[in-house]
Amino acid sequence: MNPVESDQIREAVRNQYSAIATEEEPCGCGSSCCELTGGDRSSVSSQLGYSDDDLASLPDGADMGLGCGNPMAIAALRLGEVVLDLGSGGGLDCFLAAQRVGGEGRAIGVDMTPAMISKARLNAERGGFGNVEFRLGEIENLPVPDCSVDVVISNCVVNLSPDKPRVFREAFRVLRSGGRVAISDVVAFADIPESTRQDVEMYSACVAGASSVSEVDRMLRDAGFTEIRIEPKFESSSFMKDWAPGADITDYVVSAVIEATKPL
Repeated sequence: MNPVESDQIREAVRNQYSAIATEEEPCGCGSSCCELTGGDRSSVSSQLGYSDDDLASLPDGADMGLGCGNPMAIAALRLGEVVLDLGSGGGLDCFLAAQRVGGEGRAIGVDMTPAMISKARLNAERGGFGNVEFRLGEIENLPVPDCSVDVVISNCVVNLSPDKPRVFREAFRVLRSGGRVAISDVVAFADIPESTRQDVEMYSACVAGASSVSEVDRMLRDAGFTEIRIEPKFESSSFMKDWAPGADITDYVVSAVIEATKPL
């Protein structure tokens, strides 16, 4: 993909998420990226695996009904750890992580959309979260020092990147030895139609940028990770079918959990 195409994808994704953050009607596809149609946002997140207690602990505005899973379910966070969320949006996973790591730990969210960063910071202030911070930046160029993070999480964001190998290399760079990745994302289990691949709006819909399981495995290994586990969740087709109405995307993409470790 040439730089112009990469920039077009980033611009489309940034515009989509800016519209969501400011409650405007997103342009392009029929539904917001990774957002279910119908029902309120808490019911959406419940379908993704978040408990009622988790959702009740969040500040108003943090649960935006986005995502394709629950990275908290596989992150196994411990007190005192530093957690980095790639594409942190309104802050949902950062706030849950902050609660799990306690006052001695810290959660850092990175997002490339200024409107999302502003929204997340306001949510943190409303919720009184002193161990959370949000930084503006691209997940391909993380504003985070080397070897400073224990766990990297992400929820349905890596597929949106036009340079996924660099995302995984950046995750490896910022992780301490023995650190781990716990990601929910979209993967392809069959060939994605070329017309879909070439549709910028379908990138914003979390579809066109999906990589196959073998491609994700290779990118993680090339970045240096070991103990890689990628588990497609085919039951996710029950809600993903609404992401791009009329496109039959569940014929070729599915949500998955992705885990990996940086060797000691």
